[in-house]
Amino acid sequence: MTVDDSGSGTGGPASGGEPGRTAGPVAGTDAARVDRAEAHARVERVKEEEQHAVDAQDGRVPAADRTDPRGRTDAQDSRTDQDAAESDGDPLALRLEQLILGAERRYTPFQAARSAGVSMELASRFWRAMGFADIGQAKALTEADVLALRRLAGLVEAGLLSEAMAVQVARSTGQTTARLAEWQIDSFLEGLTEPPEPGMTRTEVTYPLIELLLPELEEFLVYVWRRQLAAATGRVVQAADDEEMVDRRLAVGFADLVGFTRLTRRMEEEELGELVEAFETTAADLVAAHGGRLIKTLGDEVLYAADDAGIAAEIALRLIETMANDETMPELRVGIAFGTVTTRMGDVFGTTVNLASRLTSIAPKDAVLVDGAFAEELIRTGDAPASEAVAAEEAIAAEKEGEEPPGYRFGLQPMWQRAVRGLGVVEPWLMSRRG
Repeated sequence: MTVDDSGSGTGGPASGGEPGRTAGPVAGTDAARVDRAEAHARVERVKEEEQHAVDAQDGRVPAADRTDPRGRTDAQDSRTDQDAAESDGDPLALRLEQLILGAERRYTPFQAARSAGVSMELASRFWRAMGFADIGQAKALTEADVLALRRLAGLVEAGLLSEAMAVQVARSTGQTTARLAEWQIDSFLEGLTEPPEPGMTRTEVTYPLIELLLPELEEFLVYVWRRQLAAATGRVVQAADDEEMVDRRLAVGFADLVGFTRLTRRMEEEELGELVEAFETTAADLVAAHGGRLIKTLGDEVLYAADDAGIAAEIALRLIETMANDETMPELRVGIAFGTVTTRMGDVFGTTVNLASRLTSIAPKDAVLVDGAFAEELIRTGDAPASEAVAAEEAIAAEKEGEEPPGYRFGLQPMWQRAVRGLGVVEPWLMSRRG
């Protein structure tokens, strides 16, 4: 987007171009070696401005004195007629927006960028990364939008993040929270539309419900995020070297419902939705309970990862056993591969992931197929014998010595080699539970 000297333009929050990748963090260059005291001072200034905004919102600062850091007053930047805001759309929607955001509409995109002290181009890149739609030059942004821009730009100026990294932070946060918000609204929809008493309107139900839920959900979100951040940080610092932090050796598993396409033709939409939700919930609970990480769900398929091959194997068999005991669920098949995996923005990529997906597609019903590297890892860690013949010999030797035989958890049976599209010839192993 282009902006002339008067501040007019044709774009809004999402009107900037997509940023290109930079050649490493800003902190790694001479220009970005900013004194930490200066970075701390900037953070403190942002905090002071946030408090000033809160005071102004709560009425503790006289209207005539409510200026932003560049000397402008509310009278200069706010709407001259609050009724004009309500004329833009549904009054209830606007009231809910103000309740959730905690502030009224005050800025156009250009005014918000100017107040934050960033270029319109950079502001557009941040907004687009966060997933916000183009609003042209409508006055629809709040003080919180300004502070968010100022905070991201401050991290870049202080050398704590490169510009590309800041955009990535905005994108990952926007994508994750957008899905979370949609899921929560879907879950709460019944409560938002079904009045507890006859005669109550949607307005009478929705506003107080959101008012009660908002602070509790916000606190819970921060708590879960901190827990997840602590767990992810722990995994990173335990990596053997810097390279392993990004390209790591993991066990990757795909679990896929058999015949799901046929089910979609036979089942009602509501029944299908309940089945998918039950499958995803069961899979997520089992993966978490046994120490794995759920990467993503794709309706009839889930993708998970684990640092330990034994954990990935236990999850796979538990999934099959649990689904087999549920008459409402179709059969399940699982494919697992072990190897180097690239992690980006919470997702996993690479040949190992592709191989796990291909193994799933050729696995028998209610069975687990694994690749050779995964089988070798189970053997190395003592979770599976090299073969059943070896296990029998070890049991006989242990009995003669009056000792307990090795307690293998899993069994491995080599299958016929076969060509797998895009990956050449592979030799899968059928994995099962022993004992």
